[in-house]
Amino acid sequence: MKKTLLTRLLAIALTGAALAAAADAAHAQNLNIAFADPLSSLDPQLNNHAGDRSVDLHFWDLLVQNDYNKLVPGLAVSWKNIDPKTWEFKLRPNVKWQDGKPFTADDVIFSYQRARAVPGSVATFAGYLRTVESVTAKDPLTLVIKTNIPNPDLPLNLASVHIVSKHIGEKSTTENYNSGAAVIGTGPYKFVSYTPGDRVVMQRNDDYWNGKPLWEKVNYRYINNGAARTAALLSGDVDVIDKVSVSDLAKLKQSPNVKVYPYNGLRVLLIQPSFHQGPSPFITDNNGKQLDKNPLLDVRVRRAMSLAINRKALIDRILQGAATEANQWMPADTFGYNPEIKNIPFDAAQAKKLLADAGFPDGFKLTIHVPNDRYPQAPETMQAVAQFWTRIGIKTQVEVLPWAAYSSRANKNEFAVSVLAWGNGTGEASYALVNVLGSVDPKKGIGASNWNHYSSPAVDKALADSTAEFDAAKREAILRGAAKTVSEEVGVIPLYHYQNIWAAKKGLKVTPISSDRTTAMMVTEDKK
Repeated sequence: MKKTLLTRLLAIALTGAALAAAADAAHAQNLNIAFADPLSSLDPQLNNHAGDRSVDLHFWDLLVQNDYNKLVPGLAVSWKNIDPKTWEFKLRPNVKWQDGKPFTADDVIFSYQRARAVPGSVATFAGYLRTVESVTAKDPLTLVIKTNIPNPDLPLNLASVHIVSKHIGEKSTTENYNSGAAVIGTGPYKFVSYTPGDRVVMQRNDDYWNGKPLWEKVNYRYINNGAARTAALLSGDVDVIDKVSVSDLAKLKQSPNVKVYPYNGLRVLLIQPSFHQGPSPFITDNNGKQLDKNPLLDVRVRRAMSLAINRKALIDRILQGAATEANQWMPADTFGYNPEIKNIPFDAAQAKKLLADAGFPDGFKLTIHVPNDRYPQAPETMQAVAQFWTRIGIKTQVEVLPWAAYSSRANKNEFAVSVLAWGNGTGEASYALVNVLGSVDPKKGIGASNWNHYSSPAVDKALADSTAEFDAAKREAILRGAAKTVSEEVGVIPLYHYQNIWAAKKGLKVTPISSDRTTAMMVTEDKK
C-alpha cells in the first residue's frame, strides 16, 4: 500500500514538474517590451513618428527594407532603373495578407496614393513620395514607377512607406486601424488588442513570408518614465526596455540578471528657433512687453544662442556621456556629413557681443517649449539651455507639454523655440532636408517637421539638385554644401546625437534593425 501511495505521489510530482516545464516553455515564447516613444495611431500611414513606426513594423511590410542603412528586398525582391525617370520593381510572389487574400501590385498603387494625404496627419509621409509621378502595374507582380525628376534615392524613399491592403484600406479610416479592424497586414505579427496610452498586444504570424517569428506573443507596453521602465525590467515585469535612462545605466550594468546594449545612434536633438515674421507671445522685452519684431530672424541672435550653449557640459552632466556633440544634423561617418564643419565652441563673451551687435545689449525674454514624454533628457537639457541663455541676457523659461498638445502646436509654428529629436532614419542627409530643413510646402510633401519654418533658397536648391543626382560623389558634395549652409545660417541649433541604449534580461540579445526603432524582431535568445 505504501508502495502504491509513493508511486502515486511520484506520478503527481512528475506531472506537476511537467506542467511547470510546459508553463515555463510557454512563457519563454512570450516577449514583454517596454517602450518609451508615445504611439499616436495604429494607422501606418498617418504620422511619421518613432513610436508609430516601431509598432508598424510588426504588422506591415515595406517594398524595400532599410536594414541599418543597407537596402534589402522586402515586398519587392528586386528593382532596377529602366531610364532616369522609370523604375521597375519585381514583387515577391505568394505573399498573402493575414486574411488570406493575395498581395499584388494594386496594393502598392493604393498605398502610395493613400499615404500622400491621410486626414489628420501632423507628420505626413508625402515627402517620401514627392518625386513619384505615377505608379502602374505591368502585371500583378511587376510595378512600374515613373518619377517627375530623376531620383536615385527612390528605393530608399520607399523604404519608409508601409504597404496596406487595397481591399481593406479603401473602406477604412484611421479609426478603423485604431480599433484593429483594419490591421490586416503582411507582417510578422497579427493584431490582438490595442489600449491607447498603455499597450499593443500581438500574436505571431505563423505564415509570414520571411519565416515564422521567434516570439509567439508580444506584449508591447508604453512606459514613458525611464525609471519606471528600469524598475519593470529589474522586477521581471518586462523582458526588454528601450531608451534606457542614463541615470540608470550604472545600476543596470551592475545587475547580474540584465545586459545593456548601447549603439551609436543617428538621432540628433535640435533646437528650432522660429522664423515667424510677426511678433510672438513667447518673446518679450525685459518688462514683459511683446516685441514688435521677432529677434530670432537675425542670424546674429541665433548664432549667439548657439555659442552660449556648453554642449560638452550637457553631455557630461545630463546625458552621462551617452551622446556625442553635434555640429550638424548628421553624425560623423554618415552620407552627407560635412567633416569641414567644426564643433561649435562655448563662447559666452562672443554671444553677448553678437546680441549687442544685433541691437539687444540688454537681451530679452523668451520661452522654450519641449515635450515631456518623447525625447530622453530633453526637458532637463532645455532647462540647462535656459540657464546658458539667461547668462548672456536672454532670460529664458521652459514650458513642458505632453507630446499630443506639443506636436500639434509646434506643427503650426506657434512657439518661439521648439525642440525636435530627429531620427535621421534613412542614414543619410537628404532625409532631414526633405522633412526638417526644406521650405514648408505641403503640396510637395516638404517640411513636415520644419516646425520653425526655416527657409533657405540655397538649401532648397541643394535638395532639388541632390534628389536628381545619380553620381554618389557629386550627390554627397551637394549634401555637404547644404550642411554648411544650414550651419552658417543657423537654421537649427544642433546639440547632440543620442546613443541608442536597450537593456534586456539575461538570456536575451538585442540587435538593432534600423536606427532607434524597437521591435520584437530585434530580440533573440542569447546562446552565450
